[in-house]
Amino acid sequence: MTVEETLSSLVDRFNRHAARNPATAEELQGLERTIAVHLTDEGTYAVDLRDGRLTNLRTGAPPSSDMTITTDTATFRGLVAKEIGPMKALVTRRLSIEGSLEDKLLFRKLL
Repeated sequence: MTVEETLSSLVDRFNRHAARNPATAEELQGLERTIAVHLTDEGTYAVDLRDGRLTNLRTGAPPSSDMTITTDTATFRGLVAKEIGPMKALVTRRLSIEGSLEDKLLFRKLL
């Protein structure tokens, strides 16, 4: 599976989860964020969080982002497959997240 397919699958998984869990959708309601995913060995992708849903997955860096997630492809795949936790990836410096504290806490919900 390509990175773009993996990201698309993650977006779909998140949106299904938010649709099944009204508390999650309610918590994210009104948040508007542009999220950049920079894979150091692959490229940059972007997705928008609007009204509790991830939308508009695209290739390339956005003009501006509210949160930038930087990692390599292997760590990204491990995070998506839940083979490595976000905290371990952060502590071992295999993952960095630029954004507000609220956005950093939001990252866990996105996985």
